[in-house]
This record gives sequence, structure tokens and C-alpha cells, in this order.
Amino acid sequence: MTDNKKFYGNFLKMFFILAIQNIITLSVNLADNIMLGAYSETALSGVTAVNQIQFIFQQILIALGDGIVIVGGQYLGQKRKKEFKDIAAVAMQSSAAVAIVLFAAVSFFPHEILGVFTDSRAIIKEGAKYLDIVKYTYLMFALSMVLLSTLRAASKVKIALQLSVMALVINCSVNYVLIYGKFGFPRLGVQGAAIGTLIARAAELVVLLFYVFKHDKLISIRPRDYLAQNRILRRDYFRVLAPSLITSTLWGFSTAAQTAILGHMSDIAIAANSAASNLYMMVKSFAIGAASATGVVIAQTIGEGDLVRLRAYVNKLQRLFVAVGVCGGVLLFFIRIPVLSLYRGFDPATYRLADHFLMILSIAFVGMAYQMPCNVGIIKGGGQTLYTMIQDIVSIWCIVLPVSMLAAFVLDARPEVVVFCLNSDQLFKCIPAFIMVNYGKWVKKLTR
Repeated sequence: MTDNKKFYGNFLKMFFILAIQNIITLSVNLADNIMLGAYSETALSGVTAVNQIQFIFQQILIALGDGIVIVGGQYLGQKRKKEFKDIAAVAMQSSAAVAIVLFAAVSFFPHEILGVFTDSRAIIKEGAKYLDIVKYTYLMFALSMVLLSTLRAASKVKIALQLSVMALVINCSVNYVLIYGKFGFPRLGVQGAAIGTLIARAAELVVLLFYVFKHDKLISIRPRDYLAQNRILRRDYFRVLAPSLITSTLWGFSTAAQTAILGHMSDIAIAANSAASNLYMMVKSFAIGAASATGVVIAQTIGEGDLVRLRAYVNKLQRLFVAVGVCGGVLLFFIRIPVLSLYRGFDPATYRLADHFLMILSIAFVGMAYQMPCNVGIIKGGGQTLYTMIQDIVSIWCIVLPVSMLAAFVLDARPEVVVFCLNSDQLFKCIPAFIMVNYGKWVKKLTR
């Protein structure tokens, strides 16, 4: 009973903090979308196209951060802080390199990259204005993501929630002033939204650096620790991380491809998808929080070597995942109408299409809330990253995208049918996830 109380207390605390933190982080994007949706549908669609680039970038950073949790978490379970810091250094150096490469790509080829997601010149023009400013947030965002992953691996998640609240307040305030030109400031539209994001990211990084290097005593990591070069642990890190990195990158590209499919169907489809997907992502935060908290628990328990307790945890966690799925699906279904009513710049056809998308997504969420924490939190958190890579390649690139493209461009199906096809993997991946978690071999010791 004591172990049960401790487990549920620690897990639920971490789960709710991570979920709320992710919701608040996404609220920054939702605020951008609502304000821009009231300003102009074209501006909203342009920012949505840019956000696909951000999403791919974010998936890579999440994978690099997961490496800290998966590999570094096992070292922390053994109380080996030196090795944990060396793993964090590898992630920091890799994230900074990715951010610099992305900055160069969008600086030299902005219109060509945005043209992948839409063929509307008006949307590309608005997106390029936003991208020209928001690209300066990429390096700051990369550094913040790694610092937060380092803290998350040590079960320290409160600071992430506090930073997200701060970023939301700053971003919304600057957006309101600069998008619409309030209090004597110029009316900048998408450029105002980009400036708000830039200021929020800068403030977030400054506060986070101050906290990590001045106030955190558990890890006691210092700037010089992120310059460490441990070739042995670097090889271990990328050996374990490679499948996860490939999976996250391909998933980012597949999500961008989904937006591109809808974007090439009609202009209202991309606007409706933007409104629906932003609300869906906020509810999805509960599944992401469950997966993130599970990964920390699984990695540390494996590091401690208590496999009997690990199996008991896995059984309890699966019941929690199902409960999260049902509650989240019901929540999404009922809040869709009041949230969509905030998009006052939408015409009736766009509003109606977004409403249909959300009804479909409320069903998909039930499956996602089970399979994502199982695949990402338990299986990948246990060190079996190759399995999740193979599963995602087969399900997304061999089933979901081909079927969706067939429906969109050959069968000329309605956008609602295409959206269902694009999210069908959230349902059918539950079956292999259940089998692998309960009957497969996914526990791998990664420490030296």
C-alpha cells in the first residue's frame, strides 16, 4: 500500500505538471491562431505553414531530449551524476547544431520551403513575413528544450510549468499590441505575432539559464559541463537514440505532409485544420504528459534494477492510460464548439469543417492516449527504440500517408474522410502496443 501511494503520488504529480505545462506552451500557438484568425484567414494559414517547420524541428529536439531521459535516466537511477551530465552535454551540442542548420535553410530558401505546404502565393507571402522573424527563436528554443529535458530526467518539472505561464503571458500581451496595433503601436499582423514569440522565447531561456546554473542543487550542472566530450557515452547515446531520432523526424515530416495534403485540397481546409489541430494538440497534452512521466519512471526503475516493481508499475500505468483516453475524448468533443466560436474571422464553411474535424479527432484521441504512452513511455523508455521506429515507419509511411493521398487526390474524397485516414493509426496501433508491452521483451539495460 505504501509503494502504491508513493507511485501514484509521484507519477500523477509529474503527469499533471507536464500535461499542464504542455497545454500552456501550446496555448501560445493557440493564442497566435485565434488572434490571427480574427485578423485574417490568409495570415493564419501562413503561420500554420511555418509552424510545420517548427513542428519538425521540435520533434528532433524532443528525440534528443528523450535520449537524456532514456539513457541518462538509468545513470541517475544508479546515482551516477557524472555520466548523466556527459549525456546531457551530447544532447545540448547536437540540438544547437540542428538549430543552426535549420536557421540557414529557412534564411536561404524560405519561399521554396513554404511552397511544400501550400501552392497559394498569398499564404506563402504571409508565412515568409512570419518566418523571417521567428527563425531567430530556433537556437533559443533548442537550448531551452535540452535544459528542460535535463531537469525532467531528474523528475524536476515545476520550473517548466512556471516558464510556460510566463511565456504565455508575454506572448499574448505582445501579440495583442502588435497584431492589431493597440496603444499607438503599428498594426503588424503576422510580423507582430512573430515578435511576440521571439520575446517570449528569449525571456524563457534567460530565466531557465538562471535557474539551472544558480538555483538547482540536485543535478548541480554548470555551463562547462555542456562542453564535455565523452566519446564512449556519445556512441552509446546515438546508438540508443538513432531509431528514436529517425522516428521523431519522420513523424514530424509525416505531420507536415498531412498539412500539405489538406493544404493542396482547398484553402479553407488548411485554415479549418489549423483551428482543429491546435485544440486537439492541447487535449493531446494529457497523452504527452502521460508518456513523458512514464518514460522517467520506467528508465529510473530499470536503472535501479527492480524488475518485479517495474512489471507492477506497467500494469497500473496501462489502466491510467485508458482512463486518460476516455476522459480526454469526451472533453474534446464538448469543448469544440465554444473554442471554435472564438475564430470570428472564419466563414461558415470553414467553421463547419473545423467542427467535423474535431469530432473525428475526439475519437482518435481515445486510441492515442493508450498507444502513445505505451510506445513512447514504456517501450521506448525501456530502451527498445528500434521497435517504435519500425512500427511508425510501417504504420505512417506504408499505410496512413498512401491511403490518405489516395483518398485526397485519386478518389477526391471529402476533407473529413482524409482527416480520418490521417489519424487512423492512433486506433490500430493500440493492438501491437498492447501485445508488446504485456508479452514482448522491451527492457534493456543501457548503462555501462
